[in-house]
Amino acid sequence: MPKVSVIVPVYNVEKYIAETIDSVLAQTFTDFELIIIDDESKDGSIAICQGIADPRIRIIHQKNRGLAGARNTGIRHAQGEYLAFLDSDDVWRSQKLEKHVQHLDSNPSVGVSFCCSEFIDDDSQPLGNYQVPKLKDITPELVLCRNPISNGSVPVIRKAVFQDIEFTADYYGTAEKFYFDDRFRQSEDIECWLRIVLTTKWQLEGIADALTLYRVNSGGLSANMMKQLDSWEKVIAKTRAYAPEFMAQWESLARAYQLRYLCRRAIRNKDGKSAVQLINRALKSNWKILIYEPQRSLLTIFAAYFIWILPRSLYNSIESFAIKLAGKSQSKAIAKNKR
Repeated sequence: MPKVSVIVPVYNVEKYIAETIDSVLAQTFTDFELIIIDDESKDGSIAICQGIADPRIRIIHQKNRGLAGARNTGIRHAQGEYLAFLDSDDVWRSQKLEKHVQHLDSNPSVGVSFCCSEFIDDDSQPLGNYQVPKLKDITPELVLCRNPISNGSVPVIRKAVFQDIEFTADYYGTAEKFYFDDRFRQSEDIECWLRIVLTTKWQLEGIADALTLYRVNSGGLSANMMKQLDSWEKVIAKTRAYAPEFMAQWESLARAYQLRYLCRRAIRNKDGKSAVQLINRALKSNWKILIYEPQRSLLTIFAAYFIWILPRSLYNSIESFAIKLAGKSQSKAIAKNKR
């Protein structure tokens, strides 16, 4: 049996999938199986996968179920002790699996191992910015408010964790075991991480290296941001049903952080009106984000109003300077955490 099962859901990603698969096959840790889930892709993605000759690759075809449904199919077929997830437009550095396997082997109480990420653009060029989450002492409220498992291509998870959170449901005409909740087409990650930290004994812990290259897509309309907020609210409602006291204490702060995150997406999309509306809603939900994360919150407020009122050329100059400063700070933080 392989030590690791790598699960890659595939749906209409022919531009990126070869690079994604190549990054798995280039891993320094080689005892893995690669499970590609064809989620009824309509383009040439699966033909590209079929053209890659490696005995560790299995391709499983299914009717479209979305990202959560594809991951669940991969989990059901996985033979490995550890399960690693990689979205089909992201890329891994070559030591990704080696370092996570070492981390999990050395820490039996850790069920979910994650890492930092570096942002890349559509052409796989580095953007000079990173996701640098808190790595240790991960509490349920941190997962709810700040989600240190910051994207779906960073976690490597013990199969035993999924066995502890599995549930049976009939979503497609027959009873099946589920791990991620197939009913969520967005926010399925945070819903799963919350169930892990609130209902199991497993710890979440990160390693300092930026081992995932996370692709920032150029699209993203305000309507999609509102869909994401609606999906997040449904996750909150589900969590509230089994952890009411926890949610009563932390929900308003978590909503403020979520609205601030969506504000930053609006800023990235150069949508000043939506950015201002979202940051105002964040402060109304819980103004204490100004106390807990003053620098990040104030910079978001300034950016939202600047992009709304300043000439675009002036704003772009300010933004470029700020991004460079942030990137240097994030790079230093990663180096510091690795000491």
